[in-house]
Amino acid sequence: MAALTALREAGPGRVALEVDGRPWRTVPAAVVAGAGLAEGVELDRPTLRRVRSELARGKALGVAGRALARRDLSTQELAGRLARAGVAPAVAEEVREGLVAAGAVDDERYARTAAESLARRGWGDAAIEARLQGAGVGRETVREAIAGLDPEAERARALTAGERDPRRAAARLGRRGFSRESVEECLGGALDWDA
Repeated sequence: MAALTALREAGPGRVALEVDGRPWRTVPAAVVAGAGLAEGVELDRPTLRRVRSELARGKALGVAGRALARRDLSTQELAGRLARAGVAPAVAEEVREGLVAAGAVDDERYARTAAESLARRGWGDAAIEARLQGAGVGRETVREAIAGLDPEAERARALTAGERDPRRAAARLGRRGFSRESVEECLGGALDWDA
């Protein structure tokens, strides 16, 4: 049976493996540790399964790490990224659960941050709710995130400051997901809904 005859550093975080004195493959150091590889270890089926499993986990963590480095993700968005990258469902679930447990993925934090960002960019509560629910965030978490925002009518006023045509302002607010109540409070008596 083939056995590992050498493990050599092959750059930062990489290890070159030799089998029976011949180069076999280069893997991340985490794979060597996770699969229990060392000189003299025989490459039987269970060992090769562990290597394959550690490589899959490493790929999933790499996909997740690159995605999370760019922006916060909901658990559902992370699951989608992993699925699109071809990560096996069981490995994706394991990695997702680990990242949630470590606090790297948190739907409550994601909802608060996304709601604040969308509100700053001029979106109303209905649009924010739709966006967050589309990202897989639960209703109660979405409600809590929206409750933490400035009142919708205040945001509507700031968005329409200087607008002279109340109908145009109302249409703009409606397109951006502001409620009729907030539009009425913002525009006051300047808008005749029946005209």
